[in-house]
Amino acid sequence: MMDARETAPLDWGADIGRVAVFRALNLGDMLCAVPALRALRARLPRARITLVGLDSAAPVLRRFPQYLDELAIFPGDAAFPEQPVRAAALPAFYRDMRARAFDLVLQMHGSGRRSNDIVRAMAPAQWAGFVPDAEQAVPGRLLPWPDHLHEIHRYLALLGHIGVDAADDSLEFPLGASDEAEADAVAVGSGLALDRTVFVHPGARLASRRWPLERYARVAAALADAGWQIAITGSKDEAPLARSLKDALGPRGVDLCGRTSLGALAALLRRGRLLVCNDTGISHVAAGVHLPSVVIASGSDVARWAPLDASRHTVLHTPMACRPCAYDECPIGHPCALGVQVDRVVAEAARRLNSGGRP
Repeated sequence: MMDARETAPLDWGADIGRVAVFRALNLGDMLCAVPALRALRARLPRARITLVGLDSAAPVLRRFPQYLDELAIFPGDAAFPEQPVRAAALPAFYRDMRARAFDLVLQMHGSGRRSNDIVRAMAPAQWAGFVPDAEQAVPGRLLPWPDHLHEIHRYLALLGHIGVDAADDSLEFPLGASDEAEADAVAVGSGLALDRTVFVHPGARLASRRWPLERYARVAAALADAGWQIAITGSKDEAPLARSLKDALGPRGVDLCGRTSLGALAALLRRGRLLVCNDTGISHVAAGVHLPSVVIASGSDVARWAPLDASRHTVLHTPMACRPCAYDECPIGHPCALGVQVDRVVAEAARRLNSGGRP
């Protein structure tokens, strides 16, 4: 049942100096929220804005200090798969949230079926966000979950619903001098000429989101045969995948997996020619630094997660009734991934590379 304070639009005339955004999600999800965070900061330029999220969001906080002032770590919830729940830390977390006496909390973690109770437990003066059912809508405060919209546009729609000007959907990924210097050192040490480099990222958090490694190897080999340098990227957890791909390519591939900070990786991407990857966080980093990409979407909701700029980014996928997939391992033989053929990926990569000239 709704509290009486939840049945009226937000009171923008109130003193809103302490704001929290609840979004306990990983890197790619956080980058898709940047346009909404940018709009929020423009509306509340002097507020202290706290991101309530995961440890993995720390790089986002460091990258966007103009939009976020601090990160409060959320210990997790059994309904959310992003991290194991640290149940012993939850009582202290909620005490801390209530003690902060937020003037406003925005629920930007999904439809609200579970996350709205978490936000209410923070006891803010006001809160706004998504609700799962249309009959729960409140003009200027609670927006029914817009399942038909792209992830970026969902959160801009929420900001618009509560009275914030939120028309700019562009992604960004700011880089500093230290990022560029580290990228220079990695490129020189690896023998990469970045204007001739194609980045290949075979990993994704879920196995159901990964295109087969053998197919990545065939694509990378075809691009290497055409004269492009191949740089393999990934997180430290994805090192076995990267090593296997490097073994398949031999000296034609450079393994950068786990060898750079996030900022240096973005700086490398900014100066490269193309990214070939799964539908995962790296695709949003590429979009933020304007690197063209070919994204192979296995299992994911393409309408929700594809890069918005189709003139720069190609998303290849096989339509399946079971998309989006909720499994880690596909139980029916991974037809969504196997339906994307190697020659199709090579052709699309070549088209994008050749539009800018060959090495």
